[in-house]
Amino acid sequence: MNKFEFKNLVKDLKDSLKEKSFFKDLRKEVETGANGTQDYVVKKGINKNTIATTKQ
Repeated sequence: MNKFEFKNLVKDLKDSLKEKSFFKDLRKEVETGANGTQDYVVKKGINKNTIATTKQ
């Protein structure tokens, strides 16, 4: 392995580590149940504005 190949290898490794750190740091967690996405609210009928459950 000559100096040119070694420099390219080091550069590629450095770039890939930098890219991986960006993906790790910039990823945001999703809040479950935000904006009512987890539970269904009944819109019409006797039970209007109540949260529907799976128990029937």
